[in-house]
Amino acid sequence: MAAELSGAPLRISRPVRRGRSATTEAPAVRVALVGLVFVFLGFFLMLPLVAVFVEALRGGISAYLAAIVEPDALAAIRLTLIVAAIAVPANMVFGVAAAWAVAKFEFKGKSLLVTLIDLPFSVSPVISGLVYVLLFGAQGFFGPFLDAHGVEIIFAVPGIVLATIFVTFPFVARELIPLMQEQGSGDEEAALSLGASGFTTFLLVTLPNVKWALLYGVLLCNARAMGEFGAVSVVSGHIRGLTNTMPLHVEILYNEYSFAAAFAVASLLALLALFTLALKTFLEWRFAGAIAAERAH
Repeated sequence: MAAELSGAPLRISRPVRRGRSATTEAPAVRVALVGLVFVFLGFFLMLPLVAVFVEALRGGISAYLAAIVEPDALAAIRLTLIVAAIAVPANMVFGVAAAWAVAKFEFKGKSLLVTLIDLPFSVSPVISGLVYVLLFGAQGFFGPFLDAHGVEIIFAVPGIVLATIFVTFPFVARELIPLMQEQGSGDEEAALSLGASGFTTFLLVTLPNVKWALLYGVLLCNARAMGEFGAVSVVSGHIRGLTNTMPLHVEILYNEYSFAAAFAVASLLALLALFTLALKTFLEWRFAGAIAAERAH
């Protein structure tokens, strides 16, 4: 009251907010949990990875390089790259088209389309490979027709490509759909109202808005395509030097007790996984930064 009468400004005290941990566990418990996680990762992730490189280099650099440049190994590497070079662009086109349809339009069967996109996540790769055998095999539904026209699908490169496309096609679409739904269609509508064509709008507006998510999905798709085993194993026929991809070649070498050669080829897949992990981390950082900047703008 005296302060009011004297004309001095009143000072209203505010409660002091003290920093509080998100959990109530004791520090020792949190340290133990974090340590347990690192022990688990070290035992089940890092230790097998180190073992692959140790076994691959056990015979020395010369034996390692000899296993890599062996004709069947080179054929497996070449086939793996060819399959990925076909499957990844195909899934990129499909993923962009599917995400565009789901995020920008309302139509009957939309929920069914989303369910079908997720289908390879719930179906075993071996089962998907078997389905292609039942469809395109010699005794399959289309087998007699294909055989009469000299077309080989199963136990040939086309079958491997089809199986790889099936198990990898959700990756691009699943990265793009949530982002396109969050962005809405305001930018596209503005471009169309200014006279831009549909293709120009897609090329200059939609793609730049989703470029980092698209690259992220392509990266995951490529990693899965190169490392796929189950579906490819069913449709390839394990023809050495012709239809063996890198994972199948590793299996054959291991079954033949060529352990050094098997681990040498496996180390290439491990290096691919590490490279993919590095790119994935960069894209996650870059993608998160781009989204944050866009929201701030």
